[in-house]
Amino acid sequence: MQIAVVLAGGVGTRLYPASSDAHPKQFLSFDENGSSLLSRTVQRVERVVDAVYVLTRPEYADRIPEHAPDATVITEPQGKDTGPALVYAAHRLRDVASDPVLLCVPSDHYVGRSFASAAQHAMTVAHETNQLVTLGIEPTRAATEYGYINPGENRGDHFIVDGFYEKPDPGAASRYIYNDFYWNAGVFAWTPEALLTAARNTELGPLVEALQAGNEQAGFDAVAPVSIDHAVLESTDGLRMVPTDMAWDDLGSWDALRRVLDTDENGTVTLGDVLTIDAEDCVIAAGDGNHISAVGVSDLTIAAYDGRVLVVPTAHAQRVRDVVDERDER
Repeated sequence: MQIAVVLAGGVGTRLYPASSDAHPKQFLSFDENGSSLLSRTVQRVERVVDAVYVLTRPEYADRIPEHAPDATVITEPQGKDTGPALVYAAHRLRDVASDPVLLCVPSDHYVGRSFASAAQHAMTVAHETNQLVTLGIEPTRAATEYGYINPGENRGDHFIVDGFYEKPDPGAASRYIYNDFYWNAGVFAWTPEALLTAARNTELGPLVEALQAGNEQAGFDAVAPVSIDHAVLESTDGLRMVPTDMAWDDLGSWDALRRVLDTDENGTVTLGDVLTIDAEDCVIAAGDGNHISAVGVSDLTIAAYDGRVLVVPTAHAQRVRDVVDERDER
């Protein structure tokens, strides 16, 4: 049985002020028909799996059916990044069917039409090898906001991963591109047993043991927030990568919108009640009840939601997370 696990427990701090604790990014919409990022993701994976589960925090659980009415909701005891979340999902889903394979996907990505074939391929490799599998995206630019994968031995339909490399500086990103590295898209396939076995000898081991003992909360209390990449994948022998050249982007930050949405004649993306005069290469977004007028500006992101306004050079969009951290401290 093939099962999709859609990760929908994050907040999306880089999309401040549109995204917040009260209204996280997975419930936002950036398309003409009003479909949320979560809704679009669920519709995408429904075409390639037998069942869809949405993994989220307790405070968001009641809102999931509005965006994914046919999905089953799993609520993790605490939000502690993708490492604990995916281990918890594997534990919960290991016995829902005989020989299940999980396709784990974020809820906030833009992907091209070849997603279905790439996802199916990844699940097949995971089932046949009983190894952890990651989807590798062929890069289109020397991005510094993504991790990179070094493909090692070529097994014909997939590679054995030779190394993971975290978000690089511009020079390193250019070298990775030159050496045919792939982007790490954060899309994974594995059997529940494969992940739980791999996680047992990592910093997530106490969580695995506690889950098996039936004490979920103690397990989450025993581990720190950590991504699945850091906790498990970077140290796993035999990790596999399925390469793909499909169109892909992480819609977790404002600069991504200029890459995936239609722009006007001046290269500007506008969302909501926005008036522009000679605004070039901008992202300008106004939430309900907000209006933005922008005149003679360029290369800016301007966003106004719920009485909060953000103005930042789009090239610095990744630093929006710093604003949220500073506000929390104050």
